[in-house]
Amino acid sequence: MNGDQPKIEIFEPFGAALEVMKRILFQPFDFAKWCVIGFAAFLSGSWGTGFRFHFPWNGNWNFRSTSYHNVPIAESLPSWLLPFIIAIAVFVLIWIFVLMWVVARGRFIFTDCVVKNRAAIVAPWREYRREGNSFFLFSLAVALLAMVIMVALVLLIVVPLGLFPGGKGTAGLGAAAVFAFVFIGLVWLAFAIFFAVVSQFMVPVMYRRRCLARAAFFDVSKLVLARPGPFVLFVLFGIVLVMALVLASMIVSCLTCCIAGLPYVSSVVLLPAFVWLIAFKLLFLQQFGPEYDVWAAADVSPPASPAAPSNVPPPLT
Repeated sequence: MNGDQPKIEIFEPFGAALEVMKRILFQPFDFAKWCVIGFAAFLSGSWGTGFRFHFPWNGNWNFRSTSYHNVPIAESLPSWLLPFIIAIAVFVLIWIFVLMWVVARGRFIFTDCVVKNRAAIVAPWREYRREGNSFFLFSLAVALLAMVIMVALVLLIVVPLGLFPGGKGTAGLGAAAVFAFVFIGLVWLAFAIFFAVVSQFMVPVMYRRRCLARAAFFDVSKLVLARPGPFVLFVLFGIVLVMALVLASMIVSCLTCCIAGLPYVSSVVLLPAFVWLIAFKLLFLQQFGPEYDVWAAADVSPPASPAAPSNVPPPLT
């Protein structure tokens, strides 16, 4: 490391996060507090293994030739079916937006519970309303922009090469088309990973500085680009931790006949892991300087710092 930059550790904040988790949940143990913080984790999107819906579909269905007594399928469908499908689609879309909004607000609530070592829902919900709404709108805008860019990139390949149904390129994909699709996939993957990493640390920065999502995004992006090494190690170690969490949640779910996989129940059962992981993230970020110390913003006694460098970088602007 350079002399003007603090040394960033991975395993030390992970060990310190274990002590934070013990202090919050077991010193002393309070079942009511556990359930409230578990609800905060549930609101933040920490839902264990979640649910997967599988829709049966027969890929051999031919919409062009299917008919009923020689009547085209479009004419044989009841008149109410299309409005019903549209209504269901609109409902699902609204439900997704509501979930995104609740999760955005819930991430600040869960962070506040861990930082202040308290079981509170209403107070942080109100206190960080501005930051939570900003994070939701920013995430929604990024998701929509990413979809538009992806569709535009795909069309730039599909249209010129005639890969649409009935086009001249449907007989076989050339090497250029395969390369283009692979390139788009890699670009999409890199963008997704970068935004996932940045968004993980946006909430602590917004919590610490009470800033909006746009300012936090540029701040964290500059930090990641300036110090990519520690964040790469954080991502790799995080992948191992997530795999271990998924395995543990599957085992617990099987031992409890899938009861531990239910919404909120999974958040309560796996709460020590969720608190441990978020404390690890906060302690990892704390190493980059006092302007990233969420405990300083909360005006509470911080946990034992995994690294206390004498030279810290100035705030990013």
